[in-house]
Amino acid sequence: MRILKAKQVAERTSISITHIRRLCRDGKFPEPIPLTENRSGWLESDVDEWISECLRKHRGGSNQ
Repeated sequence: MRILKAKQVAERTSISITHIRRLCRDGKFPEPIPLTENRSGWLESDVDEWISECLRKHRGGSNQ
């Protein structure tokens, strides 16, 4: 299990950190996990699954 920083998530998805946070707030992207009082991160597997889901939607099927 690996936890990604916001910058790593932005690089992996090609989406800005600001937009990622907006998507999280709107329930359209996985929520970050609180690590300490001032730090949070995303599970790499959650981000990878979100990317896979985007690809499935783009390709028009749920099992491709």
